[in-house]
Amino acid sequence: MSELHGHGRARHRRRRTALAAGVPAALAAAGALAYGTAFGVFGEDAQPRAAAAPARADAPATAPAWADDTADGFASVHALGQKGTYGGRDGRTVTVRTLADLERYASAPEPYVIVVAATIAMDPKGKEIKVASDKTIVGAGTSGQIVGGGFFLGRGVHNVIIRNLTIRDAYHGIWNDKEHDWDAVQMDGAHHVWIDHNDLRHMADGLIDSRKDTTYVTVSWNKLSHNNKTFGIGWTENTTADLTIHHNWFRETEQRNPSTDNVAHAHLYNNYLQDDPGTDITSSYGNYSRGRTKMVLENSYFHGVRNPVIKDGTAALVQRGNVFSGTSGRNESGGTAFDPKAYYHYRLDKAADVPRLLKSGAGPRSSMGTTAGSATAARGTLTVAKDGSGQYTSVQKAVDAVPAGNTSRVVIRIAPGTYRETVKVPANKPHVTFEGTGRSRKDTVIVEGHAAGMARPDGSGTYGTSGSATVAVEADDFRARNLTISNDFDEARNQQLNGHQAVALRTAADRVRLDALIISGDQDTLLLDTAAKEKTGRVYLSDSYVIGNTDFVFGRATAVIDKSVLTLKKRWNGTSAGYVTAPSTPAGRKGFLLTRSTIDGDVSAGSFHLGRPWHAGGDASLDPQTTVRDSRLGAAVKAAPWTDMGGFSWKDDRFAEYKNTGPGAGAASGDRPHLTDAQAAGQERADWLGDWKPAV
Repeated sequence: MSELHGHGRARHRRRRTALAAGVPAALAAAGALAYGTAFGVFGEDAQPRAAAAPARADAPATAPAWADDTADGFASVHALGQKGTYGGRDGRTVTVRTLADLERYASAPEPYVIVVAATIAMDPKGKEIKVASDKTIVGAGTSGQIVGGGFFLGRGVHNVIIRNLTIRDAYHGIWNDKEHDWDAVQMDGAHHVWIDHNDLRHMADGLIDSRKDTTYVTVSWNKLSHNNKTFGIGWTENTTADLTIHHNWFRETEQRNPSTDNVAHAHLYNNYLQDDPGTDITSSYGNYSRGRTKMVLENSYFHGVRNPVIKDGTAALVQRGNVFSGTSGRNESGGTAFDPKAYYHYRLDKAADVPRLLKSGAGPRSSMGTTAGSATAARGTLTVAKDGSGQYTSVQKAVDAVPAGNTSRVVIRIAPGTYRETVKVPANKPHVTFEGTGRSRKDTVIVEGHAAGMARPDGSGTYGTSGSATVAVEADDFRARNLTISNDFDEARNQQLNGHQAVALRTAADRVRLDALIISGDQDTLLLDTAAKEKTGRVYLSDSYVIGNTDFVFGRATAVIDKSVLTLKKRWNGTSAGYVTAPSTPAGRKGFLLTRSTIDGDVSAGSFHLGRPWHAGGDASLDPQTTVRDSRLGAAVKAAPWTDMGGFSWKDDRFAEYKNTGPGAGAASGDRPHLTDAQAAGQERADWLGDWKPAV
């Protein structure tokens, strides 16, 4: 796509600049990156999501996908010196079948992934194994069971995952047992803990007790059943704990479902509390906010529960979107809580769908916890390393090894290094993930320097805009995370070329998930396209940097750019002028949604437009759309942020803002349309992505 100055050729070039301090040598090889002021948002080397937590570059080729899973919710937040929760994935994987081995590895100072592949009875009954930091304890399919006891995480213990286990039957015959403090999981002063996909039931005391300032905890997708005191949080005078509790099925549990006392931030969503009539256990209450707790309760489903939601006079409890079926008694809310989205990303399922989702999805999974050496795992993970320590030395060779028509995910783990190559994921190879294994997204770089006007080496003409892409994705259900994709075409040295468009990443597929990336170029950096005009192509990009100067986010895809930084660069000759977006949206479809992001850079004030309408090929039937909402706009953004293109007026298409802030934001006017609240309610992420719910 050309930037037109009258009928002349494009006039936008790269400025040659020195690298900012702290940018590693890998990026130096990839070309100069002008970050400007962008790193004020995430920090220069920050990993905004736990998915990019440290991973070993030499991880075995056969590591299964579940071994690299990381927590969401508050357990993903970087705090107290811990970058999210990823358990023992930096250590060895061991399989245990005896109590002695389980205790030996769980209490060891080194990181371990501990696969429980048998039913292990606690001796004596009620024993709670003391778990040390940096551990993943996971059941092998549905065979990992702990009977008659559980786990204890003491003060300072951190980065622990307890997953895919059945922990059961410490019950001692006394319903309101005050003598036997035998829990499935007890935490006293721990932090960064993820309790996920377990079946917890029939214990002498609590199923989960989170006590004494335990914080940064996520409890997700568990079945909690047949118990009296189910899930208690508190036992402290302090108000410091942060917990996320989502997608859990509470069934036939009397109280503490959960009870939260003096919790700074308690975020409960998409839980299912079920109390059927005529059973032995009758609920006393459901969710309880007390003390100085601030609770947000969203899109949960309560069936038959007495006193489903209660609070005391000092707590805050905000409800929204919950469903109550056959409930009775107290159902309370009040006070001001907090915005969970200020701390992490999350996706709400519809409350009406929660019973179905949890009945099929909560508890242990047969596909989780399988050992790393299986043939299936080997097929599911491929490794790339420049030094030959992986299975392949180039990313394209790994893509070539993916079987055509594959129906299950293949993760290509790319070791730190600079990979100078072009990569294409063809349409017949869906379900592929690119994952950089370095500690930073800057450690793993895929880079090339082709431009539209360059001649192809085989003599078949020039690359063209789409053909200039360093990475081209044509397969559905693609994912990429924790790496850099760059086009380092040098405009200053290639003045003679007719066509300086130089794409770093092109997507022409549906359900493309991009996370924790740097996507760097000058003109036409990120091409978000579809396989054909009539085809749908949805993209969700989050926690990333997109760098460029002219139409550097463009195409006809339906795309959400969320909580990211769009960094504005000067041109090759040091001048400041450019355009952030150039949508070419077909009529009747959604275009680009930029939300909760920052648009800024080391450029002159008032020099950049937010967008302009690209009617590709002069197609008047197109209806380009860009909405920029809930974002911070730097001073570089023009007071009249939209402009015409190729003879088409932006006012005839769909360009709008909503509740932006910063020096580049401005009041509504004829040159600056703003959405009404009612219009904005129909321009949110879910409206763009429809029935696709991107993986976190």
